Amino acid sequence: MASERYEPQQVEPKWAAAWEEQALYRADESDTTRPRFYALDMFPYPSGDLHMGHLEAFSGGDVIARFKRRQGFNVLHPIGWDAFGLPAENAAIKRGIHPKTWTYRNIEAQRATFRRLGISFDWSRTFNTCDPDYYRWTQWLFLRMHERGLAYRKESPVNWCPNDQTVLANEQVINGHCERCDAVVVKRQLAQWYFKITDYAQRLLDDMEGLEGRWSDKVLTMQRNWIGRSEGAYVDFEIEGTGELVRVFTTRPDTLFGATFFVLAPEHELAERLVAGTEREADFHEFRERVARESEIERLSTERDKEGVFLGAYAINPVNGERIPVWAADYVLTDYGTGAIMAVPAHDQRDFEFARKYGLPIRVVIQPDDAGAVPLEGDSLTEAWVGDGRLVNSEAYDGLPWEEAKRRITSDLAARGRGEPAVNFRLRDWLVSRQRYWGCPIPIVHCPACGEVRVPDDQLPVVLPEDVTDFVPKGRSPLAAVESWVNVECPSCGGPAKRETDTMDTFVDSSWYFLRYTGLDPERPFDPERVAKWMPVDQYTGGIEHAILHLLYSRFFTKVLDDMGMVGFTEPFKGLLNQGMVVMQGAAMSKSRGNLVEPSRIIDEHGADVARLTMLFAGPFEDDVDWADVSPEGMGRWIQRVWRAVHGAVDDQPGEPDEELERLAHRTTQAVTDDLERFRFNTAISKLMVLSNGLTDALRSGRGSAGQRRSAAERLVHMLSPLAPFLSEELWRRALGQPESVHVAAWPGFDPELVRTERVTCVVQVDGKLRDRVEVAADAGEDQLREIALDSPKVRAAIGDRPVARVVVVPPKLVNVVTRR
Repeated sequence: MASERYEPQQVEPKWAAAWEEQALYRADESDTTRPRFYALDMFPYPSGDLHMGHLEAFSGGDVIARFKRRQGFNVLHPIGWDAFGLPAENAAIKRGIHPKTWTYRNIEAQRATFRRLGISFDWSRTFNTCDPDYYRWTQWLFLRMHERGLAYRKESPVNWCPNDQTVLANEQVINGHCERCDAVVVKRQLAQWYFKITDYAQRLLDDMEGLEGRWSDKVLTMQRNWIGRSEGAYVDFEIEGTGELVRVFTTRPDTLFGATFFVLAPEHELAERLVAGTEREADFHEFRERVARESEIERLSTERDKEGVFLGAYAINPVNGERIPVWAADYVLTDYGTGAIMAVPAHDQRDFEFARKYGLPIRVVIQPDDAGAVPLEGDSLTEAWVGDGRLVNSEAYDGLPWEEAKRRITSDLAARGRGEPAVNFRLRDWLVSRQRYWGCPIPIVHCPACGEVRVPDDQLPVVLPEDVTDFVPKGRSPLAAVESWVNVECPSCGGPAKRETDTMDTFVDSSWYFLRYTGLDPERPFDPERVAKWMPVDQYTGGIEHAILHLLYSRFFTKVLDDMGMVGFTEPFKGLLNQGMVVMQGAAMSKSRGNLVEPSRIIDEHGADVARLTMLFAGPFEDDVDWADVSPEGMGRWIQRVWRAVHGAVDDQPGEPDEELERLAHRTTQAVTDDLERFRFNTAISKLMVLSNGLTDALRSGRGSAGQRRSAAERLVHMLSPLAPFLSEELWRRALGQPESVHVAAWPGFDPELVRTERVTCVVQVDGKLRDRVEVAADAGEDQLREIALDSPKVRAAIGDRPVARVVVVPPKLVNVVTRR
């Protein structure tokens, strides 16, 4: 006799072991009959055991993989660990253990929790980025980029985290703070390694067009804004007395006649030269040192006073020969544009505020087109005019619309060799070197005679030494103290040389891992033939916090590899699904707040299926989930009802045939299939609840034949299986007596005749208020419903003489006519 209760702690370990023993979820490389589907989850970082965000993200990704497998796809669903990085090193310092020990311990903890959750990973393809067998190929790819000039080293002002004692990429600085530890970031002048991602800026923008509708608009907008394409002109100003030309980029060359001063970033090398040996030198150095302690966010803020110093020099405006003073100011950054600007205070707010503070001239050169407006005057302006208009005070260009003037002035400058049309990007080159130990060593040797020398391929990997005991940051990598590792022979001349001691940003490791999942090739980073079979990734699932960093870098790597002929596509991920955050009473979960809930605790108490279902039912996958609003207890009660209903349906008790039970089962199949295709996991679960309730009611009232009840139960288990794999397997194999796993069974279809509803009632609203109810065909389309609603006399009376702004149609049951008052 079947147990009256589902006992997850007895059932789940049994099936987890059976699935792994059978290699049930291993992708079949030899299968050429089924279409392939690559379901990828974002790399987890092993900072501890899995957290609630992991539970939601990996549960959603697993539903996708299981659903596609049931639909007849040969599914690749791999897992590995993004295992290098600062958190492990900081934990090692805090606990007095080696980062490797800490990292691998956490990997094993996460691996065990993944297995408890029943995630359908192909474990045969697992790797960690801190394994030499992996980072050998990260180094190999670095060398290929170095050969192509895409990896280079230069000295420049960089973002420095004083807490973690390492540099950060621009993308890792959030509102002036380190994205990992929240310390205020400062600027330092250091020699660092970069990837030339700016060479791909336009392609990164252009190729997003093919991702429309497959990636969220939010992610695409964030990437477009970060890349930041601007059209304008380069303009060359001459420094008086030296003849030196300094180039600026401007989006508004039409305002050149309004330039009344010239500004250099304090870090600009020309600024130093202009004050060298003058009475202004000391003041300038004091100013530059003060500015270096400020973050970029502070310097660019519109809420603070601008500061600057006059450099005692003048620049010549190329459009009118005017002599204008050269200043250094904190609101100009050396790594944005050219590090120099023409200041037009009448038409740029930051320039306006600076000019007012230091008593610099303000000249209006654009007048608004509004004929009735009082003409703008520089002395009376209270803020910069940044709108459209026609040129004034601009000699031969007076009266021209600003857009036409922009083209003509740019063309005239180009003809004189003093400018040219230009496109500029906000995107900066990717700074990839880090002054920490736990990362992939950069495979470069510094030789006094030969300079930068690439480590030969046959000497890879450059293995990270493990006999390091002091990981405390001191402004340089702990590797620099390991002389036996640092001191080597130059691969080129054989003379004494030193290894590069910086390690790579962990985002380098995660920019290509999805390619290696297609096959762990010992002789190459990946097998191009296997990549061609599986890639691009069909569906990528993970957090929106990677919208810029990881996703942008992965797209860049893929385009480089395409240029190298190693892959045959330019975008790595066809589809992208982002989950929201998991919080507690509106606040992020953390140990310090005492509000941390761990998945293992939920699994211990309620079982893995309840943990999965609770997260997936909490709301739309993309929305944030507040744990305070969800109920694993309620979900636990539901799966017990499912358990009883399925067992009751196979007891073969006689009953009267009931077409409504059959219709409900087929309609639910249609609706849940549609929901899973659209990643609406929460509504799929709610519809399965309706079906389970309908089956329970039929059993209680004696409705439905034995065959109809069993069919409804089978469909319920079928559709529940991607969401609750353990419960479904137990019911499928034990209650329903099926010989093979439900997870390899074909996804059920449905009878169109049974799901069709001849007529339904459509509610018609005007501005959200009910005005009519009309009977319509169940398959009525939007255009038909819109026409029916607007033809209703009750609706026309409610609209009156107000114009219709839009008509919102939710076929087939709702139409809302929105009017404009």
